Amino acid sequence: MTSAIRQTPLDTAIHHHAHDFHQIVIGLDGQAEFEIEGLGGCISALSGCIVPANHLHYYAGTGDNRQLILDLPHDALSLTGHHHELARLFDAPRFFDLDDPLARFLDFVLHELHQLAGQGALTALHQERLATTLLGSLHARLASDASSAGRPLDLTALDRFIDRHLAGGLRVADMAAEACLSEAHFTVRFRAQTGLSPWRYVMRRRLQAADRLIRESHLPLSEIAALTGFTNQSALSRAFRRDYGHPPSQLRQAASQRLGSGLPTP
Repeated sequence: MTSAIRQTPLDTAIHHHAHDFHQIVIGLDGQAEFEIEGLGGCISALSGCIVPANHLHYYAGTGDNRQLILDLPHDALSLTGHHHELARLFDAPRFFDLDDPLARFLDFVLHELHQLAGQGALTALHQERLATTLLGSLHARLASDASSAGRPLDLTALDRFIDRHLAGGLRVADMAAEACLSEAHFTVRFRAQTGLSPWRYVMRRRLQAADRLIRESHLPLSEIAALTGFTNQSALSRAFRRDYGHPPSQLRQAASQRLGSGLPTP
């Protein structure tokens, strides 16, 4: 599979899937909602999201909308060879905004696609070249910069902020704003301090909160999923299986047996 660039509207009904290639979605017109493994956000004109391969994502357009979508296999020219560092963009899902230079380049890409398609000259190689330039520009703005330094982040305050917003569409941009940093600088500092991407850290907090509620309450799993930021009970179950090796229903059953026997919950 080679890289492919396409423009398409998204259905206003909610759909979900995962695929074995990376994807970048950039809004051109209207709006669209995305949730990528528990990380939710809205994209509109000149904003977008990164969907790493094999990450389950829910999505839906809002009214009239149009998106530019890049499909990028692991072995794409834009992610291998001299450009292998660009694959770091897909370490974790995230949302981003295009600055003015990138917005101008996006306008060029759209005109180039339209002109070459009209001439029947839009080759796979040309799409790879356009994708590589766009990825390189995004990488320069979003990827980790090990030379970044500064005072340590206040993780205790960030934990409180995350916990207050678990049920909502918490974005990396929201956490960065809470820390009074740009999103790119925050991501670098956060990964250096915790060893985790912000998305992975939030997912861990979601699962820890769900674990506590399952052990200590009688709330249905569907309500626990909603309270901890998962789209539905199925999304909570998938995350539990991936991280803990068992479904939340198994933990609920064990907790109920302990409570019934009078044993303390661990």
